[in-house]
Parts: sequence; C-alpha cells; structure tokens
Amino acid sequence: MDDKRKKTDEVEQDQNEGEGSKSADRAYRRDVDEFLKENDPSKLARQAASDIERDPETYEKAVEEGKRRSAGENEADKDVI
Repeated sequence: MDDKRKKTDEVEQDQNEGEGSKSADRAYRRDVDEFLKENDPSKLARQAASDIERDPETYEKAVEEGKRRSAGENEADKDVI
C-alpha cells in the first residue's frame, strides 16, 4: 500500500469526529513537519523558478493540460479520488 493510501486509511478508520477531523489534522501536521525537516522550501522555490525560466513552454503546456480535464477523467486519478 502506498504512503498516501495508508495515510488516508488511517484517517478514515477513525470514527466521525464531527466538524473538523482531529486525526486528519494530526496526520497533516505530522506530514508538514516531516517535509520541513527534510526540505528547504525556499531552496525548492528557487529551483522551481529556475526550472520554469529555463523551459517555460513545458510548464505552460502542463498548466493547460491540467485545465483541460477534471479529476477523474484520467485513469491514473482513479486511486486519488
């Protein structure tokens, strides 16, 4: 089972928590903390900006592709929804 599905299952196993899911919040905060320990967001942003400047056409195509379809139309999206 991949990490995303595992985390989703972890949250779904909890009982209804009313408005706002404490377990989902806990999982989200844990994942954000883990990401920040392993990555420098400023450095990643600079790298992304540099990549876009080097090859803007590729990124423009990706944006247009994302706008042309909705989630669920792509077979790869079936596990995400």
